[in-house]
Amino acid sequence: MNKITVVGSINLDTTIRTEQFPKPGETIHSKEVFTNGGGKGANQAIAAARTGAEVNFIGAVGNDDGGKALVDLLEQDKINTSGIDRLESARTGSAYVTVDDNGENSIVIYGGANQNITNEHVLANRELISTSDYVIAQLETNISSIEKSFEVARDSSVFTILNPAPAPEYLPEKIIQNTDILIPNEIELETICGKKVTTKEDLVNTASEIHDLGVKVLIVTLGSKGAFYSISEGKHGFVSAFKVKAVDTTAAGDTFIGALASKLSRDLSNIEKAIKYGSKAASLTVQRYGAQPSIPYQNEFSM
Repeated sequence: MNKITVVGSINLDTTIRTEQFPKPGETIHSKEVFTNGGGKGANQAIAAARTGAEVNFIGAVGNDDGGKALVDLLEQDKINTSGIDRLESARTGSAYVTVDDNGENSIVIYGGANQNITNEHVLANRELISTSDYVIAQLETNISSIEKSFEVARDSSVFTILNPAPAPEYLPEKIIQNTDILIPNEIELETICGKKVTTKEDLVNTASEIHDLGVKVLIVTLGSKGAFYSISEGKHGFVSAFKVKAVDTTAAGDTFIGALASKLSRDLSNIEKAIKYGSKAASLTVQRYGAQPSIPYQNEFSM
């Protein structure tokens, strides 16, 4: 069983279902509105826990009803929430998700407490990181908390996984130098690299550039086309996706990452199998509405 610590975001999601996205200045009717747990960090933690990992969480919520409810949801999946700070000075993070009839989504995020994770708080939870197999972070929290978490992980020989989302045009050097496994989607990869990546040759060349920065493994999620991976020792390949009808792509990437991390061996010997497992988990997620309610449990899998 892999032991994983997630340093990341916790959001209260409000999902709005519509036939199509509204145009600028247009008012349209929604089909349904509902709230549920979200945040890339919390989604990834729940995906890892539901697929068999032992999971710790380091993050922050406001001292409000939403924050209490979201922490309760994590605990329902047996996630250790001792590393979550309850802040009086900030509201719990939130996200507003619009989903159209094609299953595509558009998301607006309010960071709230997620942007107030201090380095002191990370260091107070050093043991959670140092005793893990993997530390996972995204970019929905303040950058300094990620830098500090990855520094602690590297000092303890713990593998780090970075999901660079939302994608910045520049990733701080400190984070890149301490990232072992980078998992962007196509758009995030292009944003980080500042160029189009459309062919296999583009992927291979871009992977080589990323390895030169010190990243050991690059995994690029390609939606319905599957995933590309590259290891710095020279091995690379594609893993095909599972063909399903998507109704809501929210949390698909998060599910992929959490499920993959729950199965990936530290020596990377099963990387293709772990990617396939993550893809299967994501294929189940996109067939359901919402973020955390859509994330599957291990007993739902038939590979």
